Amino acid sequence: MPDATSPARPAYYDKKVALVLQGGGALGSYQAGVYEALASSEYAPDWVAGVSIGAINAAIIAGNAPENRVAQLRTFWEEVTPRHQMWPSALGGPFAEGERRLSSLAALMFGQPGFFAPRSMLDWLSFPNLISYYNTGSLKSTLERLVDFDRINAKVMRFSVGAVNVRTGSLTFFDNDSIPIRPEHVMASGALPPGFPAVEIDGEQYWDGGLISNTPLQYVLDYLPRRSRLSFQVDLFHAHGRIPTSLEEVSEREKDIRYSSRTRAGTDALRLKHDVRHNINALHEMLPQDLKDTPEAKWLYNFGCVTTMDIVQLIYRPRDPQGSSKDYEFGRATMNARWAQGYSDARTTLFASPWLAPMPKEVGVRVFDVMHEILIKDVRLTPDRSTEAGERQSGRTNIRIAR
Repeated sequence: MPDATSPARPAYYDKKVALVLQGGGALGSYQAGVYEALASSEYAPDWVAGVSIGAINAAIIAGNAPENRVAQLRTFWEEVTPRHQMWPSALGGPFAEGERRLSSLAALMFGQPGFFAPRSMLDWLSFPNLISYYNTGSLKSTLERLVDFDRINAKVMRFSVGAVNVRTGSLTFFDNDSIPIRPEHVMASGALPPGFPAVEIDGEQYWDGGLISNTPLQYVLDYLPRRSRLSFQVDLFHAHGRIPTSLEEVSEREKDIRYSSRTRAGTDALRLKHDVRHNINALHEMLPQDLKDTPEAKWLYNFGCVTTMDIVQLIYRPRDPQGSSKDYEFGRATMNARWAQGYSDARTTLFASPWLAPMPKEVGVRVFDVMHEILIKDVRLTPDRSTEAGERQSGRTNIRIAR
């Protein structure tokens, strides 16, 4: 991480700032580290949106005063990653993989304090038609203790979380701009079946929003009235990775591709759509008045938009394989490492601040991934250099980092 501070935010760069948090279970401590870096920068978000574990982190951020947010995030993550582990974290080295496996096994068998617990044998005997393996009642108590829902509903910060209506299969966003937010809205966003039970809200049952979209980016950028925005999108699964050399690595790689592909496809589609909007508006200005007055031109003009969007991707890319159970591996040492990496990645990205470069006139959306560029430069992510070189020449990511 660079030792220098990030460049000052110039007055002309007046875009609102959003923090968009993806789902990913135990990987979510990376998001907490990212927020810690943003909180001390000139880019503190005014809107935070999340899905699943991102919804929990978002609620803690929006539901606390700025000076308490990082501490409350730390409280949550330390409570759900207790120090007593089945394998001492101090061993590390060759024992690290065994420790991670045991930690994941412990989560499956015993749950995590303040988060979820396995159904008891009495539950299975009394209710043979149970539809989840775990009970999340303790999460409600945790949210009520760590989140000031009155503050969220006072709209000090915009807050949105996504969940799926079990009956209709539709993605729904619970937004403090339009409804009062309760713990149930946050819990619904993270109710991943069949592990966690659906959450009832106003007579409807809801599951984890990640079943349809693991990131709320489109909701944030498409919301009307639209305005220019800088969005930090924090993803917990990475698209680029090593070629697997074991079945365990195959399972991990499959999960990374499955979740990251949705985020990448959504981001690419949003970029294309907004570029079209931007150019419709520019083209409309070039038309003579008689053409502007035609029904076709008026219809098309309704899709135009003058806003510009900067999307900054911060993606958790562990330096070593962590196995397919990494999203429910709640070891304290692992949590701290993920948090530290999120903080470091965000600080490095803020130091680069590529969004301060002039916006090309014909572009409506820019996407930046500073850490990917650094990984390409250092050839850390994959031994296949030819693939990386091809990506650089394709212009998919075009960022220059001052080192």
